[in-house]
Amino acid sequence: MRFPHLPDWMIYAAVIGVILAASLSRGERADAPHDLHDDETAGPLLGPITPFDPSVTVAAPDDFQPVSGTAFSIAGDGRWITARHVVEGCRKPALVIDKTRALAADVRLAARADVALLLTDGGPPALPIASQAPLYKGQRAFHPGFPQGRPGEVASRLIGRETLRIRGHRSYDEPVLAWAEAGRTKGLKGTLSGLSGAPVLDRRGRVLGVTIAESPRRGRIYTTAPDTFVPTVGAQQRADEQALGQAVTTQNYGAVADRLRRDLRVAQVVCLTT
Repeated sequence: MRFPHLPDWMIYAAVIGVILAASLSRGERADAPHDLHDDETAGPLLGPITPFDPSVTVAAPDDFQPVSGTAFSIAGDGRWITARHVVEGCRKPALVIDKTRALAADVRLAARADVALLLTDGGPPALPIASQAPLYKGQRAFHPGFPQGRPGEVASRLIGRETLRIRGHRSYDEPVLAWAEAGRTKGLKGTLSGLSGAPVLDRRGRVLGVTIAESPRRGRIYTTAPDTFVPTVGAQQRADEQALGQAVTTQNYGAVADRLRRDLRVAQVVCLTT
């Protein structure tokens, strides 16, 4: 059987079309997280804080240089939570609304936890707080925010409890949760600086704590423990626990994070002046 001979221009057009389609397809998912293996298995229930928990020492500089970070809404009247070190030493912190606007915020610093309360005149709906949710080793968590100053998110698995030993101009020990990084925004390489202050979401979209530090060499993320986070938020009239979170999975956590940022329930924090 003999096939008809196609003109050269039709062959070239077909090849160009395939290349263009592939290029556009890659562009649409350029910033999307890689799909993760959705494994429901989790280990034993995480026990209480003990004096035998492993410890990690972090040196706090004498002269704080505020950096950009992440915050999330805990009440629709304009209360937000971020990491203390993101806004400590900043005279004029602000929440980024869009490319041309930022909303100034007042700051209240927690005494012995890497947590800060930001106050603005009104705000978006609160994220629900998981105040009494049990924790299991190996369970998933998701961290939506602004790593390296741009939108991004990370997925993790719970390793266990550790103690963060802060040493410097203010020294204290803080119990934290250690998480193993399991996935991140496609194309995001290197440090997660800027993700500090991001909420730690469980599969039901509820906040378990605040993202406060990372250990890139060990592939670990450190967050506040419920033992310090919940009382700190509760002292500021914790968010309505009837608020509904969106179910988060290993397939949709990038889309959920985009929606939270678009609705400003998760926002970028910057320092306008020091």
